[in-house]
Amino acid sequence: MSADKLTEKTKEWMELLSPYLSEHRTRAHKFSPKASALLVIDMQRCFLERESHAFLPTSKLILGNVERLVAKYRSKSLPIIFTRHAVLPHEDPGSMGRWWADRIRDEDPMSHIVSSLRPMDSETVLRKSKYNAFAGTDLEAKLRRLGVKQLMITGVMTHLCCETTARDAFTRDFDVFVVIDGMTSSSEDLHVSSLKTLVDGFAIPVTTEEALRWLR
Repeated sequence: MSADKLTEKTKEWMELLSPYLSEHRTRAHKFSPKASALLVIDMQRCFLERESHAFLPTSKLILGNVERLVAKYRSKSLPIIFTRHAVLPHEDPGSMGRWWADRIRDEDPMSHIVSSLRPMDSETVLRKSKYNAFAGTDLEAKLRRLGVKQLMITGVMTHLCCETTARDAFTRDFDVFVVIDGMTSSSEDLHVSSLKTLVDGFAIPVTTEEALRWLR
Protein backbone atom coordinates (compact mmCIF):
# COMPACT_ATOMS: atom_id res chain seq x y z
CA MET A 1 0.00 0.00 0.00
CA SER A 2 1.29 3.47 -0.91
CA ALA A 3 0.91 6.70 1.07
CA ASP A 4 -1.75 7.87 -1.43
CA LYS A 5 -3.58 4.58 -0.97
CA LEU A 6 -3.48 5.03 2.81
CA THR A 7 -5.12 8.43 2.39
CA GLU A 8 -7.89 6.85 0.30
CA LYS A 9 -8.26 4.01 2.78
CA THR A 10 -8.48 6.43 5.71
CA LYS A 11 -11.48 8.15 4.11
CA GLU A 12 -13.05 4.75 3.47
CA TRP A 13 -12.47 3.64 7.06
CA MET A 14 -14.00 6.81 8.45
CA GLU A 15 -17.13 6.21 6.37
CA LEU A 16 -17.31 2.64 7.67
CA LEU A 17 -17.00 3.91 11.24
CA SER A 18 -19.55 6.71 11.02
CA PRO A 19 -22.60 4.50 11.77
CA TYR A 20 -20.97 3.45 15.06
CA LEU A 21 -20.35 7.02 16.27
CA SER A 22 -23.35 8.86 17.67
CA GLU A 23 -23.43 12.65 17.62
CA HIS A 24 -23.77 13.02 21.38
CA ARG A 25 -20.48 11.18 21.94
CA THR A 26 -18.68 13.57 19.62
CA ARG A 27 -20.14 16.52 21.48
CA ALA A 28 -19.42 15.04 24.91
CA HIS A 29 -15.81 14.14 24.10
CA LYS A 30 -14.39 17.40 22.79
CA PHE A 31 -10.63 17.24 22.44
CA SER A 32 -8.62 19.49 24.74
CA PRO A 33 -4.88 19.55 23.95
CA LYS A 34 -3.86 20.71 27.44
CA ALA A 35 -5.73 17.79 29.00
CA SER A 36 -4.24 15.23 26.64
CA ALA A 37 -1.24 12.95 26.26
CA LEU A 38 -0.02 11.15 23.17
CA LEU A 39 0.40 7.42 23.72
CA VAL A 40 2.74 5.78 21.19
CA ILE A 41 2.32 2.04 21.51
CA ASP A 42 5.13 -0.38 20.64
CA MET A 43 6.68 1.44 17.68
CA GLN A 44 9.68 -0.85 18.04
CA ARG A 45 12.31 -2.03 15.62
CA CYS A 46 10.95 -5.58 15.74
CA PHE A 47 7.70 -4.41 14.15
CA LEU A 48 9.09 -1.74 11.83
CA GLU A 49 12.31 -3.20 10.43
CA ARG A 50 12.09 -5.58 7.49
CA GLU A 51 14.66 -8.05 8.74
CA SER A 52 12.56 -8.83 11.83
CA HIS A 53 10.35 -11.93 11.83
CA ALA A 54 7.60 -9.74 13.37
CA PHE A 55 7.82 -7.00 10.70
CA LEU A 56 4.51 -5.32 9.85
CA PRO A 57 4.68 -3.96 6.29
CA THR A 58 2.02 -1.31 6.92
CA SER A 59 3.94 0.03 9.92
CA LYS A 60 6.15 1.98 7.53
CA LEU A 61 3.06 3.77 6.19
CA ILE A 62 1.86 4.99 9.57
CA LEU A 63 5.34 5.93 10.81
CA GLY A 64 5.27 9.34 9.15
CA ASN A 65 1.92 10.16 10.74
CA VAL A 66 3.15 9.13 14.18
CA GLU A 67 6.30 11.20 13.67
CA ARG A 68 4.20 14.27 12.83
CA LEU A 69 2.06 13.85 15.93
CA VAL A 70 5.11 13.37 18.14
CA ALA A 71 6.68 16.52 16.67
CA LYS A 72 3.50 18.52 17.27
CA TYR A 73 3.14 17.32 20.87
CA ARG A 74 6.79 18.21 21.48
CA SER A 75 6.32 21.67 19.98
CA LYS A 76 3.42 22.25 22.40
CA SER A 77 5.32 20.77 25.39
CA LEU A 78 2.51 18.27 25.85
CA PRO A 79 3.18 14.84 27.38
CA ILE A 80 4.17 11.87 25.24
CA ILE A 81 4.41 8.34 26.58
CA PHE A 82 6.03 5.57 24.57
CA THR A 83 5.50 1.90 25.35
CA ARG A 84 7.77 -0.94 24.37
CA HIS A 85 6.79 -4.58 24.72
CA ALA A 86 9.68 -6.52 26.24
CA VAL A 87 10.15 -9.42 28.63
CA LEU A 88 12.95 -9.41 31.21
CA PRO A 89 15.40 -12.36 31.20
CA HIS A 90 13.86 -14.08 34.23
CA GLU A 91 10.31 -12.85 33.73
CA ASP A 92 7.53 -15.34 33.04
CA PRO A 93 5.85 -14.26 29.76
CA GLY A 94 2.66 -15.94 30.96
CA SER A 95 -0.25 -16.63 28.66
CA MET A 96 1.17 -14.37 25.92
CA GLY A 97 4.30 -16.48 25.77
CA ARG A 98 2.23 -19.64 25.51
CA TRP A 99 -0.09 -18.09 22.92
CA TRP A 100 2.62 -16.79 20.57
CA ALA A 101 5.36 -19.32 21.44
CA ASP A 102 7.68 -16.33 21.21
CA ARG A 103 8.76 -13.30 23.20
CA ILE A 104 10.40 -9.93 22.64
CA ARG A 105 13.39 -9.90 24.95
CA ASP A 106 14.29 -6.75 26.83
CA GLU A 107 17.99 -7.12 26.07
CA ASP A 108 17.40 -7.48 22.30
CA PRO A 109 18.18 -4.24 20.40
CA MET A 110 15.15 -4.99 18.21
CA SER A 111 12.97 -4.23 21.25
CA HIS A 112 14.00 -0.57 21.14
CA ILE A 113 11.84 2.27 19.80
CA VAL A 114 12.70 3.08 16.15
CA SER A 115 15.35 5.76 15.78
CA SER A 116 13.11 8.28 13.98
CA LEU A 117 10.89 8.41 17.09
CA ARG A 118 13.75 8.37 19.56
CA PRO A 119 12.22 9.49 22.88
CA MET A 120 13.69 12.56 24.52
CA ASP A 121 15.15 12.33 28.03
CA SER A 122 12.09 14.09 29.42
CA GLU A 123 9.68 11.59 27.84
CA THR A 124 8.51 8.36 29.44
CA VAL A 125 9.32 4.99 27.88
CA LEU A 126 7.17 2.41 29.61
CA ARG A 127 8.16 -1.25 29.39
CA LYS A 128 5.21 -3.61 29.34
CA SER A 129 4.83 -7.37 29.04
CA LYS A 130 1.08 -7.55 28.28
CA TYR A 131 -1.14 -6.19 25.53
CA ASN A 132 -2.54 -3.70 28.01
CA ALA A 133 -0.18 -0.80 28.76
CA PHE A 134 -1.89 -0.33 32.15
CA ALA A 135 -1.32 -3.94 33.29
CA GLY A 136 1.56 -4.22 35.72
CA THR A 137 2.77 -0.66 35.06
CA ASP A 138 2.40 2.76 36.65
CA LEU A 139 0.87 4.30 33.51
CA GLU A 140 -2.29 5.50 35.24
CA ALA A 141 -0.35 7.09 38.08
CA LYS A 142 1.89 8.92 35.60
CA LEU A 143 -1.11 10.23 33.67
CA ARG A 144 -2.87 11.39 36.84
CA ARG A 145 0.26 13.23 38.02
CA LEU A 146 0.41 15.00 34.66
CA GLY A 147 -3.24 15.99 34.88
CA VAL A 148 -4.09 14.01 31.76
CA LYS A 149 -7.76 13.30 31.12
CA GLN A 150 -7.61 12.39 27.44
CA LEU A 151 -5.46 9.94 25.50
CA MET A 152 -4.55 10.16 21.82
CA ILE A 153 -3.53 6.61 20.89
CA THR A 154 -1.23 5.56 18.03
CA GLY A 155 0.96 2.52 17.33
CA VAL A 156 0.76 -1.22 16.77
CA MET A 157 -1.19 -3.38 16.62
CA THR A 158 -4.68 -1.94 16.40
CA HIS A 159 -6.51 -5.13 17.40
CA LEU A 160 -4.10 -6.19 20.15
CA CYS A 161 -2.14 -3.68 22.26
CA CYS A 162 -3.90 -0.53 20.98
CA GLU A 163 -7.43 -1.85 21.46
CA THR A 164 -6.73 -3.51 24.80
CA THR A 165 -5.11 -0.35 26.16
CA ALA A 166 -7.89 1.88 24.79
CA ARG A 167 -10.56 -0.26 26.44
CA ASP A 168 -8.82 -0.15 29.81
CA ALA A 169 -8.20 3.60 29.52
CA PHE A 170 -11.94 4.09 28.99
CA THR A 171 -12.81 2.02 32.07
CA ARG A 172 -10.41 4.23 34.05
CA ASP A 173 -12.41 7.29 32.92
CA PHE A 174 -10.02 8.69 30.34
CA ASP A 175 -11.53 10.04 27.13
CA VAL A 176 -9.94 8.05 24.32
CA PHE A 177 -9.14 9.16 20.77
CA VAL A 178 -7.74 6.65 18.27
CA VAL A 179 -5.76 7.86 15.27
CA ILE A 180 -7.05 5.55 12.57
CA ASP A 181 -4.19 6.23 10.15
CA GLY A 182 -1.64 6.29 12.97
CA MET A 183 -2.11 2.65 13.99
CA THR A 184 -2.08 -0.59 12.07
CA SER A 185 -2.52 -4.36 12.30
CA SER A 186 -1.35 -7.45 10.47
CA SER A 187 -4.36 -7.20 8.15
CA GLU A 188 -6.86 -4.54 7.11
CA ASP A 189 -9.71 -6.77 8.25
CA LEU A 190 -8.35 -6.92 11.81
CA HIS A 191 -7.62 -3.18 11.79
CA VAL A 192 -11.12 -2.20 10.67
CA SER A 193 -12.99 -4.69 12.84
CA SER A 194 -11.07 -3.46 15.88
CA LEU A 195 -11.81 0.17 15.02
CA LYS A 196 -15.52 -0.61 14.71
CA THR A 197 -15.53 -2.13 18.19
CA LEU A 198 -13.57 0.76 19.65
CA VAL A 199 -15.74 3.43 18.06
CA ASP A 200 -18.96 1.72 19.13
CA GLY A 201 -18.00 1.50 22.77
CA PHE A 202 -14.77 3.20 23.78
CA ALA A 203 -13.12 5.79 21.54
CA ILE A 204 -13.51 8.71 19.16
CA PRO A 205 -11.89 8.08 15.75
CA VAL A 206 -9.63 10.79 14.35
CA THR A 207 -7.30 11.12 11.39
CA THR A 208 -3.78 12.47 11.70
CA GLU A 209 -4.76 15.63 9.84
CA GLU A 210 -7.69 16.24 12.19
CA ALA A 211 -5.53 15.69 15.24
CA LEU A 212 -2.91 18.13 13.95
CA ARG A 213 -5.61 20.75 13.34
CA TRP A 214 -6.93 20.29 16.85
CA LEU A 215 -3.43 20.73 18.23
CA ARG A 216 -2.93 24.05 16.47
